[in-house]
Amino acid sequence: MFLFGNAHSQLKVGDKIPSFQLKDQDGQLFDINSVLGKQPLVIYFYPKDETRGCTAEACSFRDNYEQFTAKGVKVIGISSDGVTSHKNFATHHKLPFTLLSDTSNTVRKQFGVPRKMFIPGRVTYIVNKEGVIIHTFNNLMDGEKHVAEALTALEKL
Repeated sequence: MFLFGNAHSQLKVGDKIPSFQLKDQDGQLFDINSVLGKQPLVIYFYPKDETRGCTAEACSFRDNYEQFTAKGVKVIGISSDGVTSHKNFATHHKLPFTLLSDTSNTVRKQFGVPRKMFIPGRVTYIVNKEGVIIHTFNNLMDGEKHVAEALTALEKL
C-alpha cells in the first residue's frame, strides 16, 4: 500500500503535541490547552463518521469508556466531518466522549497523520498529562484494535 502525505513528519513517541482549537460535536470551541497538564489523553484520528470501521472503533471506545475514565483519561476523536455530522454520529451511537471537527484537516496535518491511498489515516496517540506522546498506533483497517492498544499503553502511566 502506498503512503501519501506527510508520513515523514508524523509525530512520534517523545514529541509534544501541538496546540490546537477545534469545534466539538456541540459546536463549542475546544482548546487542547484546557486539558493539558490536567489529565492524560487518547487522541484518535479516524476517516469518516458512520462508516463501518469508524463506527466499530467509536463504539469500542464507548464500550470501554469507563476503563479510560477510571484512569482519568480524556478520549478525543478527530475527523474532517462537520459539527452536525459529529453530533448525529455521537447521538446515534451514544458516544460519551469528545468528537472534534477538523474540516480543513489542519490538526491532522499538524500531527502528520498519513493518508493511505486516498483515505485519511487512522492513527491513535496516547498522550501523558504533560502533552508528550507516549505511544502511537497506526492501523487503517482494524479500528477496534486502537482501543486495546490505547488501554495497554496507558498501563505505562
